[in-house]
Amino acid sequence: MTAALARTVLDAAQWQARRRAHEQRVDVWLTPHLTRRRRGERHPVADFLFTYYSHRPAQLRRWHPGPGVELRDADPAEFGRDYHAGTAGVTLDTDGVRARRGESIAWIRSLLTATRGRAPHFGCFGMHEWAMVYRQTREELRHNAWPLRLSTERTAAVVEERGVRCSHFDAFRFFTAPARPLNVLSPTRETQHAHEQPGCLHANMDLYKWAYKLSPLVPSELVADAFDLARDIRTLDMRASPYDLTALGYPPVRIETGEGRHEYVRAQRSFAERAIVLRTRLVAECDRLVSIS
Repeated sequence: MTAALARTVLDAAQWQARRRAHEQRVDVWLTPHLTRRRRGERHPVADFLFTYYSHRPAQLRRWHPGPGVELRDADPAEFGRDYHAGTAGVTLDTDGVRARRGESIAWIRSLLTATRGRAPHFGCFGMHEWAMVYRQTREELRHNAWPLRLSTERTAAVVEERGVRCSHFDAFRFFTAPARPLNVLSPTRETQHAHEQPGCLHANMDLYKWAYKLSPLVPSELVADAFDLARDIRTLDMRASPYDLTALGYPPVRIETGEGRHEYVRAQRSFAERAIVLRTRLVAECDRLVSIS
């Protein structure tokens, strides 16, 4: 079933206010990162979303209203190649972008709905980060400028004692070779739809990826909301990791203890609840895109 694309008209004051609010919001995140980048400094927590994901800072900062929004007194050059000027204002060329993105929209929607329909699991305790350093030397560690909280031997023992229950391929692929057989699953890109589950920190962090891959077909406010969640998840991810980042202001979540595991699960459940809302919003945007005539 198809429907005509609904139109929303924003006058100059309205869309400029929305754009300004978006830019001010993301500048709080972008400015420290760009300052560090100019200085050649690295931050193992705060830089991750800018280095792991392909969305550049300038792309995150650029505001898009989403499809069906007409911007009065606007210049299409301000918004990019996918915008055109009509008799009343500037709008997104929704049909043109959909024509290029049709397969990816369907793939993203399928993954999001499959994940949403699955029961969440909260028993991994962040062991994926430990599996990424399992049996590595200090020189091999990704963040070797920072110490491990435990000795190499004790870190390996925690992995072996707790086991690894990771369902997310993009975490699993960074496991060390000796850690991979310790995982209860062997996720692949091809089995991603079958394994992704809504309690997973990385699946919920990836809502940011699916949001920006849909851009400019979704409002930038939604992309920023997903980025905000991903930032908070990354913080827990690294606090629960084997690295000691206390000097950076990140007290550890000691998942090697019962108390630490309870703390981890409480935060994980909270993130899953926030992710439900974002995942539903993204599915609704996909449904809207495939239904319009």
